[in-house]
Amino acid sequence: MPVTRDIVQSYTRPRKVMRRLLDAGQREDRAIAILFAGCLILFISRWPARAREAHLTETPLVELISNDLFALLFLLPLVMYGLGALTHILALPFKPKGGWYNARLALFWSLLASSPFIVLSGLVAGFIGDGIQNTVVGAIWFGVFIVMWSLNFREAERAPAGQAA
Repeated sequence: MPVTRDIVQSYTRPRKVMRRLLDAGQREDRAIAILFAGCLILFISRWPARAREAHLTETPLVELISNDLFALLFLLPLVMYGLGALTHILALPFKPKGGWYNARLALFWSLLASSPFIVLSGLVAGFIGDGIQNTVVGAIWFGVFIVMWSLNFREAERAPAGQAA
């Protein structure tokens, strides 16, 4: 199924999409592709805000974007791998049936699935700037991300990948 259709379906049936991703088998290349796609969308969504900041502060745009490039495409994936491992460790007292891969995939997919709100947040930051609108849209994105992550994580820890729930 196309990724865009999975993203849309994640808003109505998130557990079904997560189960389908898990049933496809444990493939680290797919997980890292999902993570990098989410990080790339996050990176690109920052461009309008950075263009606004560069114009207002007369700072070179390349300098601002290169800082985001380093943070979002090199450091964030490492942080996400650590966070995925930490969530699985925190779930160990509850005897989860999923593994390390399942916990990572739930986190990575939640980032990519919430990407429409990431883009909206970037557009609001670029065109309107800092203010209540930017805060509200950012809070909505964070809420969507947390809800998706919790639903995906719960589904991921229910049963091992490759086995029907």
